[in-house]
Amino acid sequence: MGIFDRHRHLIDTYRTMQEAGTDPLVTMERVLSPTEALINGRKTLLVGTNNYFGLTFDKECIAAAVEATRAEGTGTTGSRMLNGTYAEHAALEAELADFYGMKHCIVTTTGYQANLGIISTLVGDGDYLVIDADSHASIYDACKQTQATVIRFKHNDPASLEARLRRLKDEPGNKLVVVEGIYSMLGDTAPLKQLVDVTKRYGGYTMVDEAHSLGALGEHGRGLVEEVGVLDEVDFVVGTFSKTLGAVGGFCVSNHDGFEVLRVATRAYMFTASLPPSIVASVRAALRIVRRDGAKLRDRLWDNVATLYDGLAAAGFRLGPEHGPVVAVMMPDQMTTVAVWKALLDDGIYVNVAVPPATPGGLCLLRCSLSAAHSRAQLQHMVERLTAIGRRFGVVAMPQRKRAVAAG
Repeated sequence: MGIFDRHRHLIDTYRTMQEAGTDPLVTMERVLSPTEALINGRKTLLVGTNNYFGLTFDKECIAAAVEATRAEGTGTTGSRMLNGTYAEHAALEAELADFYGMKHCIVTTTGYQANLGIISTLVGDGDYLVIDADSHASIYDACKQTQATVIRFKHNDPASLEARLRRLKDEPGNKLVVVEGIYSMLGDTAPLKQLVDVTKRYGGYTMVDEAHSLGALGEHGRGLVEEVGVLDEVDFVVGTFSKTLGAVGGFCVSNHDGFEVLRVATRAYMFTASLPPSIVASVRAALRIVRRDGAKLRDRLWDNVATLYDGLAAAGFRLGPEHGPVVAVMMPDQMTTVAVWKALLDDGIYVNVAVPPATPGGLCLLRCSLSAAHSRAQLQHMVERLTAIGRRFGVVAMPQRKRAVAAG
């Protein structure tokens, strides 16, 4: 048996796509703005980057990154436990804690590491980790890193969660319930108030991953926890810098007094090089923008969500269940998904391909994500082009011609 034979199905599928000219791995030859890039030598509209506030090209963020690089170099060359904690890292943690009104914050090098490290450290042998069935890969990978018993409940179903916790009520050990604010594939929000109420009723702890809802939801952009009024009731909030804040990195905030022990217990924090000064500086600048201009940017984002979602729905596409920064367009099968995606790319529009096993329920999706930086004209153009392509591939019906009315 060869070392790659276990992946034979993926190898065959990927080779078939390459031979058909539909390789889903795209190289952006040059990124021109938050909404455009050169791909295959052509200016291409980006509707799949998670750049929700469009801050990747913000002048304040760029200036802060450049100044930090000149002052402190290109990288730390060490983990937070060694030489990799600079004054800027500590300042960012203090600012994030203040943003959420929490006592403690830990910043990690990626959002993936925040989930992987924090979750697998919080619960262990004799504990229970209870997760939504549609959880992100980083949460599922955390399940593999812990000795806790892992239990799934039905997606966004408080009754299913209660049934699991009821069975565990007399079992010793901690129960950690992990959910997300906005789910990254279908763009649906969690019924968070009900989930938190159920968890508290059975003495569990709640962690909320706000990766896709930071900035987009809540009066001050703190995510779904703020939107539904449970910020003071959840135990841990996890997030990322690679969406709304336009950079890379992750964090976890909490009010629990013992939280700081995670700095010497979380392997993904202890044994990874820390964020370079440029990234920390740009994230601090982005957070200031969220606090200062978040309401205006949020309004633009949601206006753009309505333009794309409502336009595609009117054209006859099957979409995710609700408006959100992620708009999922459902396709009938994997080959059609890739074919429509390729036709859209050839037409100068980039979105994400999402197929099993990365998707819930075996769905095949074109996954779009909106930005406050998109213009209405850009999104209307996308609706027009995707509609035309969808009709060509039979994904949406052709419009019926009006019958002529006979005179007389």
